[in-house]
Amino acid sequence: MTSTTTTPAVPEFPAGTILGYPRIGPHRELKKALEAFWAGKTSADDVEAVAAGLRKQTRARLAGLGLRTDVPAIPSAFSFYDHVLDTTAVVGAVPARFADLADADGRLDLAGYSTVARGRGDDLPLEMTKWFDTNYHYLVPEIGPETTFRYASDRPVREFAEGLADGVLTRPVLVGPVTYLALAKPTEGAPEGFEPLDRLADLLPVYVDLLRDLAAAGATWVQLDEPALVSDSLTVTPEAVRAAVTEAYRVLATELARPDRPAILVAAPYGDLGAALGVLAATDVEGIALDLVRGAAPTVAVKGLTSKVVVGGVIDGHNIWRADLDTKLQVLEQLETLGAAQVAAGTSTSLFHVPHTVEDEPALDPTLRGWLAFADQKVAEVVTLAEGLTEGREAIHAELLAAGDAVRSRAAAPGVVRPEVRERVAALTEGEFHRGPFAERRSAQAARLALPPLPTTTIGSFPQTPEIRKARAAHAKGDLTTEQYEDEMRAEIRRVVELQEAIGLDVLVHGEPERNDMVQYFAENLDGFAVTQNGWVQSYGSRCTRPSILWGDVSRPAPITVAWTTYTQSLTTKPVKGMLTGPVTILAWSFVRDDQPLADTANQVALALRDEIEDLEAAGIAVVQVDEPALRELLPLKAADHAAYLDWSVRSFTLATSGVRPDTQIHTHLCYSEFGEIIGAIDGLDADVTSIEAARSKMEIIGDIAGAGYARGIGPGVYDIHSPRVPTEGEVTELLAEAVRSIDADQLWVNPDCGLKTRRYEEVNPSLEHMLAATRAVRATL
Repeated sequence: MTSTTTTPAVPEFPAGTILGYPRIGPHRELKKALEAFWAGKTSADDVEAVAAGLRKQTRARLAGLGLRTDVPAIPSAFSFYDHVLDTTAVVGAVPARFADLADADGRLDLAGYSTVARGRGDDLPLEMTKWFDTNYHYLVPEIGPETTFRYASDRPVREFAEGLADGVLTRPVLVGPVTYLALAKPTEGAPEGFEPLDRLADLLPVYVDLLRDLAAAGATWVQLDEPALVSDSLTVTPEAVRAAVTEAYRVLATELARPDRPAILVAAPYGDLGAALGVLAATDVEGIALDLVRGAAPTVAVKGLTSKVVVGGVIDGHNIWRADLDTKLQVLEQLETLGAAQVAAGTSTSLFHVPHTVEDEPALDPTLRGWLAFADQKVAEVVTLAEGLTEGREAIHAELLAAGDAVRSRAAAPGVVRPEVRERVAALTEGEFHRGPFAERRSAQAARLALPPLPTTTIGSFPQTPEIRKARAAHAKGDLTTEQYEDEMRAEIRRVVELQEAIGLDVLVHGEPERNDMVQYFAENLDGFAVTQNGWVQSYGSRCTRPSILWGDVSRPAPITVAWTTYTQSLTTKPVKGMLTGPVTILAWSFVRDDQPLADTANQVALALRDEIEDLEAAGIAVVQVDEPALRELLPLKAADHAAYLDWSVRSFTLATSGVRPDTQIHTHLCYSEFGEIIGAIDGLDADVTSIEAARSKMEIIGDIAGAGYARGIGPGVYDIHSPRVPTEGEVTELLAEAVRSIDADQLWVNPDCGLKTRRYEEVNPSLEHMLAATRAVRATL
């Protein structure tokens, strides 16, 4: 008799699911717990208790919104700080400088995990950069030939078991092995040509062990996120990524067969899979999640999909507009015709990019609120579409009509289209996008400003102290009059100016005490925007932001920053920078209307800023900084789309800044991105001085700048403000000396990496003093 083996049936998959959910808590409970722990006010057990409560609350909330609990519709995707750092902890890839923080099995406790993220003493934290084209920052793994991988943490298994004990069959979510390595950087001293992806074969056994444990714990499905598949802008080629995916899932899905592992759903958010869809379909994974907001549904049958579950990510996980459910259902119905074993409704990305719920925004205009879908509302949209797939259109007829009515209401609302704004944009001439030659500007600015070699400045904001926050809250409640509030802000500005003069900075700032956020502050003062009370989303770690909502045509009804800046200039004879946020960053860090091209919206914002800059200049301000930290962030993941994006984004900046005289110096600031690939665009901004993040990456950008022959002023950051550690004078001197070796000292400025808003004065004061001492030391060598 011949024995045969049969492949177990694919476990049941829900008709509707999401790829992830906000993890900070509806009112930032995790942020508060973490920061109390870091301050020594609570224990790790206290933080664990808060986290467990949030996970339980999330499961209950998602079940209440209609996601099934008996099949894995609800993802298990919690993180204390960053999901990429979580993967580093799971696979034991802790950098050697932090090896003492792990126990004998390679496991990090919460204190050690936090230290890897935030640094200690002379041990720099992991580098931080943007997660694909989002405003989320992840911690970059450091992988070399010497890195040891081991199954160091079973936290994903324990959190899955926690849900199961609560009566909820969740779907564990992990960064896929290929994306994890594709996003990593080589360790210092790695051989030339080495890529972390070269270590794939050594990493996969850890995933095998983890998948075995998840299966043993009762997990029927696991989600492995592989967004590297949708990008051709990584350091490794798309061909290398696709080859790695073929190998990875040969090991994880074929050699490791069910029932020794859960069924595998590979998610590819943030873009179109293109040719990679066929690669994934050819593997033995049981499911593929497609981003059908940034990407397109296949129009012809794809070989291999007939045996797979396909999650159609038609609900936008990256923006907050209510969906036209009829159109979304049509996409899913078309997907069903291509022969997949099952089509499920889903989100395009994890929902951690959007706030928890519109229900927490009672102060928003009711009409606007009716156009919005935050995380909870998006879950409800997925549940509705799932019902439409399984029960037919008639079952959700009323919901389809209501969604269509909301979309039509938004299009016709007053303020969405303003003829005078559109006429001004249409009348623009090419000359309004350009300034005169830089050489002439440089001479005029040198004569007006009379700055020393290696001029020093900061990026703009100073610490937002408890007293500032208390005054702002009291003003909002009516406990402080506007006059009293402004008096307190002016007193803070005086203190900041006195501090900068005492330290010896050359170009001063007012410290921005009156600003709650670098985008929200402008949104509150521009027509076409709305702001939220509780619309928090995670930026990195415990850092959360409230993106504004850009819903209509944009204009500036009155000057915004002029009074604060001119008051500051009246306190000092040194030049004071006017501080503005640039058009691209305002778009990137807002939830932006999706009913017209981004280029048109950017030009509307740019014209409002142009008016503000011209008013600052007329008031006697000689230096204006227009921050664009998000310029690289919005760069499309497909190289073919780069040129068009860089054209309109650069032009929106130059439109904002090209209305000034030659002797007015325009600065900009860029942060936490891979700048080498956009060095041409940085040059195209035509800013007189550009400050950039460089400290945490140890001046990596300097080579790109020098190699490109960049001729304008450049301020590579010498002080990493995203860590609480205080850099030593020697450390800053070394970074600055490295910059001087590569770039003409006449071009160099000295500044921190970013604004100081999130730091404390006990960190800021000595850091700036060290920065000035290092500057004096290097000046003496010129």
